[in-house]
This record gives sequence, C-alpha cells and structure tokens, in this order.
Amino acid sequence: MLSQVVSFLLDVLVQPFAALLLLRFHAVWLRVPMRNAIGEFVMALSDFAVLRLRRYIPAIGKLDTTSFLLALLVEAFYLTLQLWTQGYPYTVFPFAGLLVWALVKLMVLSIYLLMMMLFVQAVLSWVNPHSPLAPVAASFTQRFLAPVRRIVPMVGSIDFSVLALLIICQLLLIVPIGWLEHIVSRML
Repeated sequence: MLSQVVSFLLDVLVQPFAALLLLRFHAVWLRVPMRNAIGEFVMALSDFAVLRLRRYIPAIGKLDTTSFLLALLVEAFYLTLQLWTQGYPYTVFPFAGLLVWALVKLMVLSIYLLMMMLFVQAVLSWVNPHSPLAPVAASFTQRFLAPVRRIVPMVGSIDFSVLALLIICQLLLIVPIGWLEHIVSRML
C-alpha cells in the first residue's frame, strides 16, 4: 500500500516536473514566444531550479542545457524511486542503464509534448484561432509540420498534415522507442 502511495505521488509530482523542464528546453530550442500566460507559468514553476544551476552549467549553442540536464536528473530520480517501489534488488546500482532509460523516457515525453501541442493547435484552429495559446502551439509544431506539409497537401481547406504527423509520432513510439526500451530493460 505504501508503494502505491509513493508511486502515485511520483506520477503526480515528479514526472510532470520533468515534463515541465523538458517543455522549457524545447521552448528555447524552438524559439517559442514565452511572453504569455503559458510561458510565464512554465518559467515560474521551473526558475527556482534552472536559474540557480545556470551559473554552473553553460549553454551549448542556443540550447538550454540546464533545463535538459535537470529534466534528465529528475527523470532518473523518478525512475530510481519507481524501481525501488517495485522492489528492485539493488545489489549493484545500474547507473548507466538508468541514465539511458531516463534519456529514452525523455524522448517519449518529447513526442507526447509534440502530440499534445498538435492536438491543441488543431482544436484551437476550429474553436478560437486567436487564442493566446495559438502562437505557442504553432511555434512548437511549425518545425515538425513543415516537412510533412510538403508531402501531404491540403485537401480543400482541410490540413491533413497534423493527422499525418500524429500517426508518425505514434509509429515512432511503437517501433524505435519500443525497441530502445526493450534494450534498456536488459541493461537494468
């Protein structure tokens, strides 16, 4: 029963914080405008950790390496505690396997963030295209939708590139990411 409570709290508190840090990393990488309610929310929740460590962790190019490394550490912490609640016998700590597993989980989270932004963009285009969230979602998805739009043309006034990209994301989660998770499970 205690392990269920700990697992629930990890899923509710720790995993979303890793996703939030990853969202911040992607927002900087994709040059998403953060002067809006969503951007300010992300910054307010993650500034306490990111700004302190940014003094010690330099940026690589235009990437927010501090946010990425923090997301990796939070995800590794999450996975360590998840293994502990499941009764994993720590005779030798699987540090390398855990870091690789955390990287794979961050890839999964990144794909889910992209899918969420695609969904938000599609719904907002029907309901309220002038919402303050619309430019944020468009900035997140533009770099990924552009190559798909070259292949999948619009039919009338309907853009099927969003649907095509959602299908590609699902296939990525099933085939290569599933294969990577299988390899990582052998490292633990």
